[in-house]
Amino acid sequence: MRPNRIILGKSGLEVSPLCLGTWQLSPRFWGEVRVEQMARAIRTAFDLGINFFDTADAYGDGLAESVLGETLQPLPRDKVVIATKVFNHFNPDGTRYPDLSPPHIRERLTASLKRLKTDYIDLYLLHFYDQLTPLPIIAETMEKLKAEGKIRHYGVSNFTIEELRAAVAVGNFSVLQPAYSLINPEAEKALFPFCLVHQIGVMVYSPLHKGLLSGKYKGTEVFTDFRRFHPDFQGERFRQLAEAVASLAPLASRYGMTIYQLVLAATLTHPAIHCGIIGVKNEDQVREAVAAMGRTIDRADYFKIRQLLSPGEGVKIKDAEGKVK
Repeated sequence: MRPNRIILGKSGLEVSPLCLGTWQLSPRFWGEVRVEQMARAIRTAFDLGINFFDTADAYGDGLAESVLGETLQPLPRDKVVIATKVFNHFNPDGTRYPDLSPPHIRERLTASLKRLKTDYIDLYLLHFYDQLTPLPIIAETMEKLKAEGKIRHYGVSNFTIEELRAAVAVGNFSVLQPAYSLINPEAEKALFPFCLVHQIGVMVYSPLHKGLLSGKYKGTEVFTDFRRFHPDFQGERFRQLAEAVASLAPLASRYGMTIYQLVLAATLTHPAIHCGIIGVKNEDQVREAVAAMGRTIDRADYFKIRQLLSPGEGVKIKDAEGKVK
């Protein structure tokens, strides 16, 4: 195996521990999209060792898949691993609703293959759980698509532990893509233990907590994108979180890293996490992120980071009388 490659659980896919995501190509979430700048970032990521790319038909209503497909098309297909997702039924007026019925999955896959300029998808994910389509029917459809050579592996995104248990019971769902960050480590409680036992590949999204863990915010900024509605980016909570992130600077310096790199390295320390999806927007951010691959964090420092970022989730230290200090 090449340096800076891991096996993504029982899928067997050989991928870089950082995956370049493309959610940032969704104007309704992130505002103005600079396609040429993003294309350069994608190519730079590949040149610097990232071979794993994540997208979805919902990102920019196909824009992200188109940009990714156009950018990766000149590269050897067997040198890149592409993940995309299916879930929404898109109406002409721009509205959408859940639809994982077999005919719709096939329809959306055909459209994704065309935009991505490829004959197959390495990893096809259910973007969310569909209450109206039984999982056994979905699994049967995915197996047929595998047999036809249109997808290599399949998995799920944003599933609860109950939904994941059900999926694994009826099909070879080999990868989970959950939200996770050191500020929001909820997935550790039930999803990660299950994935470790069942060898489910885990690729976490928003490991930088929508940019908050990058270390570039002071807690006074005002946002024009979707973060203006997010409680972690407003008022006193935003200020406190930004201060907590800034407090990582001495530790990051000791490791010869930026705060951004330290957070990525610490995130990838968790044994359940195979890969972190980075939402970079330019080449400089790619270079900074790539420098975190292969770096390790000492156990004591890992828990120090946890304590600084989320005291309630961190290590409880007791004194001689057994009281928490």
